Amino acid sequence: MARRPLPRILSNGSDRIARSREIARTAADSATDVLHPLITITRGLRLLAAAGRRKWADTPKERRGPSLFLAAACVLVVALVPYGPLLALISLMGLAAWTGRQRTTARTGPDEAELARLRALYEALVPYFSVPEDPDPLYAHGGEWAKAFSDPEFDGDGRLTRLRVRYPAYFTDAEADARSRVEQLLHTKSGRGREYLFDWDEEGNQLVLSVLPALPTTIAAQRFVIAPGETVLGFTDADAVQRTVPVVDGGETRDAAPVVWRTGPRSTEPHLLIAGQPGSGTTTLLRSLALQALPHGDVLIVEGSGTGEFACLAERSGVLAVECVLSGALASLEWAAHETERRLTAANRARQAGHPTPEDTRRPLWILLDRPSVFSHLAAVDGRTDPLQLLQVPLRHGRAVGVTVVVTEQFDSLDVLNETVRPHLRARVVLGPASPDRISSVLGTPPHTTPRPDVPPGRGYARLGTGAVLRLQVPATPDPYDDVASEAHRQAVLALLPDRADDTATATPTEALPATDPDPRPHTNPRPAKTAVPAES
Repeated sequence: MARRPLPRILSNGSDRIARSREIARTAADSATDVLHPLITITRGLRLLAAAGRRKWADTPKERRGPSLFLAAACVLVVALVPYGPLLALISLMGLAAWTGRQRTTARTGPDEAELARLRALYEALVPYFSVPEDPDPLYAHGGEWAKAFSDPEFDGDGRLTRLRVRYPAYFTDAEADARSRVEQLLHTKSGRGREYLFDWDEEGNQLVLSVLPALPTTIAAQRFVIAPGETVLGFTDADAVQRTVPVVDGGETRDAAPVVWRTGPRSTEPHLLIAGQPGSGTTTLLRSLALQALPHGDVLIVEGSGTGEFACLAERSGVLAVECVLSGALASLEWAAHETERRLTAANRARQAGHPTPEDTRRPLWILLDRPSVFSHLAAVDGRTDPLQLLQVPLRHGRAVGVTVVVTEQFDSLDVLNETVRPHLRARVVLGPASPDRISSVLGTPPHTTPRPDVPPGRGYARLGTGAVLRLQVPATPDPYDDVASEAHRQAVLALLPDRADDTATATPTEALPATDPDPRPHTNPRPAKTAVPAES
């Protein structure tokens, strides 16, 4: 049987049908654009009517009569007012247009890409949070991630910024290695290059992952509102400490959370160790400490790097010396040891006599050493006394008489700090990029966040004694003679520098050492000269 040909409209009219559909779609879009105000007003009137019906239904029966009377009175007043009906109609149309406008629908859950990321993260955690003996595992391949994850939040790039993770009770969350493996996995799967905070709730078997915002680097050196005997090392997260101080940031005053280090007789961590790589901001922190100490005490600076970073402090009031050569460093540290012994003797005699301690024994004395390992190497080559050995007396007995020692050193030279020096430096700061193992070796415990591979100068961690590890950002305290530094930060440092000391002033001799000193002759320990000597070549 011969087949009948298809109707013409089905055989060669498909292009006409497509063209007709396109014309119809264009006409509908044009009509929608033209009638959009009318559609909006109609939608608004419908919403207003629905709201009115709900309001009438919620009104008690005993109040419906007065409500109707009040509405009728309002309509009568509007009708009697000149142009009242027209104004009422315009107001109604405006209210309907505002009510019927299309609002942006708030997203109530993750999109497809975010769901895929959550599923991949769930599958990656299965080997860590599951055992074959579990009859009803919370984590299983192909399982439901919604049972284990809650409160997910994402940034504009679709990466996780916050997530609450449930884990089974048999997971060994008390072991640091097990927790570290999970944290490393979450860090890798959630996106590198950010700093994550892991908050473990062992009682509730939950782990909260959150991305920490970067600490501000715009706070410059300034006079901080703190009590005597307190020093601001830097600033940290607002929820990490229980106090704030007003600071000037970018020309505006705001409150910031400081990391406060307490020194003096009542301090449990009277001496500080600062470790970092070159360019990490260790010298900046040392300069910030010197500027905070000068209004209330004396400062002795021993600079082993020989780069002249503390030349701005030379010949300033309160700065005893800025030593850059081995001979000056040995003389200054020997004087510091004798001064500590003199203060101990004077304080002891005053207490035995029932008198208050002398004023010169209560004035704080700061001994700041920048890279003393350089001088230790030079002293070993020349067969002279190691400068670090001269720190034993200030480190062991300086707390009782207001002597504070601060040492900065690079990571590769920390082994030079022998066992007689390093145990006394119980306040620790690590600046710059460093691995968790290296940070743990200095602070005594790993950080609670994931360190970033690239950080600005002055960014790191601080731990005071056995306290918690805190994120830290050092105030911007550059060398005011450095042309590369910011002009605003340089001017802030210059404003904090004390006046030039009188060149003709002479140091007062100290009291004689006690008779128990190995050398029975009386010692007079004049303060070292207030001069800065250029570095040895």
